[in-house]
Amino acid sequence: MPYWQASNLLPNQLFSIIEFIQKHKGLFMKISTRGQNIRQSDIRTMTTACREAGGINLAQGVCDLKVPAPVIAGAKQAMDDGFNIYTPNHGLPQLREAIADKTAAFHGKRPNPETEIVVSLGATGVFYCAAMALLNPGDEVILFEPYYGYHASTLEAVEAVPVYAPTQPGSWKIEPDALAKAITSKTKGIVLCSPGNPSGHVLTREEIDIVADLANKHDLVVFSDEIYEHFLFDGRSHLCPGLHPGLDGRTVTMSGVSKTFSITGWRLGYCICPEHVATAITHLNDLVYVCAPAPLQMGVAAGLCQLGRDYYEGLARDHEKKRDLFCNTLAQAGLAPHRPEGAYYVLADVSSVPGNDSLTRAMYLLEKTGVASVPGRAFFHDNSGDSLVRFCFAKEFPILEEACDRILSWAR
Repeated sequence: MPYWQASNLLPNQLFSIIEFIQKHKGLFMKISTRGQNIRQSDIRTMTTACREAGGINLAQGVCDLKVPAPVIAGAKQAMDDGFNIYTPNHGLPQLREAIADKTAAFHGKRPNPETEIVVSLGATGVFYCAAMALLNPGDEVILFEPYYGYHASTLEAVEAVPVYAPTQPGSWKIEPDALAKAITSKTKGIVLCSPGNPSGHVLTREEIDIVADLANKHDLVVFSDEIYEHFLFDGRSHLCPGLHPGLDGRTVTMSGVSKTFSITGWRLGYCICPEHVATAITHLNDLVYVCAPAPLQMGVAAGLCQLGRDYYEGLARDHEKKRDLFCNTLAQAGLAPHRPEGAYYVLADVSSVPGNDSLTRAMYLLEKTGVASVPGRAFFHDNSGDSLVRFCFAKEFPILEEACDRILSWAR
């Protein structure tokens, strides 16, 4: 029997009710406070504006380089071999073994692949599950400015409270007094990001010592985002905070392959942490994502096993050349760059560009040059970033050179 007959409503009456509900649905479905607080990032906003303008997108960290052949071949082979169903909720054993081996090769310590590694949907997905596992509503977590906007939004999504500690302008080094001042009785954790997004700062041993001392003193968790660990310039080395004696047992190391393998759309990341934390993260990962894509996990495992140190060192060399090219261009154009030590972003001073804030200045540059950047406000909790924009230089050389030509043409 049709619904309208069972409900004793004539069809036109039912359609009128449906039309009313659709027209006034805001009266029936109220967005939660959490949903209202989470807004579209400026990165997405500028990416959309760039697409509409037909410009060159140096806003989003897309890294649109060629995917390594073993990664593609491994994923294709996995599909043919039947890796197309659910995987263990903490990742396929082949991938966890590959992550453990690579970690041992680069950092000298091999985590237990069965109990200390969790694979999820990108480093962002890992952070969300880790935050859900370790934080309660109202817990305060310290972010160093300039910070990655998704870190702050993720904390807000789990109803934790981001607290902001400024760093030294230009060098972006941790200021011990600023960090100590940010700690209260409600502080539960600290987020590190090295090499930094958007700053490009690479943490030093002294800075990690500072964090370790305070983390032990106040019993804090450290969330360490290390997804750019292989993008290092000028002979620098990556120091993993989780291997610091003072941070052993209190660090969740988060990373992934989106950047190193140029597969940002595959959404594959992982974390390394103590067993009891990994167990909780795994349960939440299962609840939110079930599992990461099965054949793509096999593709990444193949890449990790077959690509050696030369591959990662080549990545660093290529991006160092791109950094130098783009920073020199910005300097010539009068947009003074804060030269990054790692990652593939550069913050540039746009105080000379027309506009009242970083958004209007970024939009002005997009209109005049056809090159998209991210407003500095995306990386600060106040107006401290209004004189800055962030560019991503992880592009093929011809595209990056075209962006440089456009910027120089505008500056002339």
